[in-house]
Amino acid sequence: MKQPVVYIMASKRNGTIYIGVTSDLVKRVYVHKSHLVKGFTSKYNCNILVFYELFGTMEYAITREKQLKGWVRKKKLQLIESMNPNWLDLYDSIV
Repeated sequence: MKQPVVYIMASKRNGTIYIGVTSDLVKRVYVHKSHLVKGFTSKYNCNILVFYELFGTMEYAITREKQLKGWVRKKKLQLIESMNPNWLDLYDSIV
C-alpha cells in the first residue's frame, strides 16, 4: 500500500495514541511494531494500528494530520471508534 495516509497508533484501548503520516503504511507500521526507531511510539508502546485514512496527495494527508493533531483527545477517540469501535489492530488488513 504505497499511498499518502494518515494513521493512528495506540498502546491499548483509550491508551496513549500517536498520529502520523506516511506514503508506505505497511512499512511504517512495521517499524512502530518492531520498535526499530527510538521515539514516542516505542517509549509508550504504541504498536496497535487503530485508524487510517487514505489520500490522493501527500499535501492533503499532511493537512489532515495537522488537523487531527489539533483536536482535543475526546474527539480523536471518537474518530477512532467511528471506524474501529473495538480498537482492533488493523495491521493484518493492510498487509
